[in-house]
Amino acid sequence: MPLDFEDSLYSDSVNLIVGTDEAGRGCLLGPVFAAAVILPKGYKSSLINDSKKLSAKKREEAYQEIINNALAYAITSIDPETIDKINILNASRLAMLNAIKELQHPYDLVITDYMNIPDLDKEVIALAHGDALSINVAAASILAKVSRDAWCLEADKQYPQYNIALNKGYGTKDHLEALEKYGPVRGLHRLSYGPVKKYLIQKIDLF
Repeated sequence: MPLDFEDSLYSDSVNLIVGTDEAGRGCLLGPVFAAAVILPKGYKSSLINDSKKLSAKKREEAYQEIINNALAYAITSIDPETIDKINILNASRLAMLNAIKELQHPYDLVITDYMNIPDLDKEVIALAHGDALSINVAAASILAKVSRDAWCLEADKQYPQYNIALNKGYGTKDHLEALEKYGPVRGLHRLSYGPVKKYLIQKIDLF
């Protein structure tokens, strides 16, 4: 699908469009990351696509292109403890809102990857499959995904038993086996998530 949704929105009153998206919503550990991006009106790039459709190498290349050419961008994260307190949907929304606020740049409207953000005084379009239709949302998905993957590589150095560099915190077979063996880590894992909570209770019951 072409990333040209913005073309139908540009007008005399709409010139600066924010795209925002998150990464890590379904993971069992670590922060959820979000990014907000304003690309120049009519900007096109063969490098930019839905982050899930790009290899890690291509995402890195696109990341550099985006930060070099964006009018403004911001990347934020919400920690696991806050995710447990307010739930992942609200944490994802908060991360996006924080990223938009950190842009420190005027804008005319916002496009999200199907996320309502009611706390803004500008129009918000919650676009289904936004990261596959909007170049600004796709760009935000890349910045968020690359940033979270970088976090995972660092976390793997501190907690190698969970193989975070490879599984990126998702509930893969090796991650679940590590949870069963070692239990979850407070401050690292999202303790409100079912698989994590299961192994946390099992470990508590052992003592």
